[in-house]
Amino acid sequence: MNTKTKISVLILMGFLAVTSCGKKETAPAESTETTETSTEGEPAPTAAPTEENVLVIEGNDQMQFNTSELKAVAGKPIKLTLKHVGKIPKEAMGHNLVILQEGTDQAAFALKANDAKATDYIPESEKASIVAHTKLIGGGEEDTIEFTIDKKGSYPFICSFPGHVAMMKGVLIVE
Repeated sequence: MNTKTKISVLILMGFLAVTSCGKKETAPAESTETTETSTEGEPAPTAAPTEENVLVIEGNDQMQFNTSELKAVAGKPIKLTLKHVGKIPKEAMGHNLVILQEGTDQAAFALKANDAKATDYIPESEKASIVAHTKLIGGGEEDTIEFTIDKKGSYPFICSFPGHVAMMKGVLIVE
């Protein structure tokens, strides 16, 4: 047998060993089968309940939130995370999320926010109009806030960074 033939045979043997006669092997981690064990008189284990009112919203470098609607249950704590999935720093493409009281004039709020750079575009004069807000973040950053809304309703949310409110707005529906 010459060297080329020996190499070809070794490659073929390796290929056959890897493919295991044409059957694809799967790693145990990929298995979706689960087994439950329970002794008589004891309830079977159940999955942990999912947390209510855990909300995540993303903002990007194209001045967009990934959703225009969030939902929460009234009277229960809300944990909201804003993620900036872009790359541009906050000085040029900063995002925040400001949840406003029902009936707040968003355009008027945004106009006042334009002049509030020192407070991350959260105007001091409009504190009564704000339910909650994140800090101003840039690309790759995130901020999580916790708050509770007791009254059912539709609460508008915006990004108050100058010029963003036109495209970055939505509603938090509290049921």
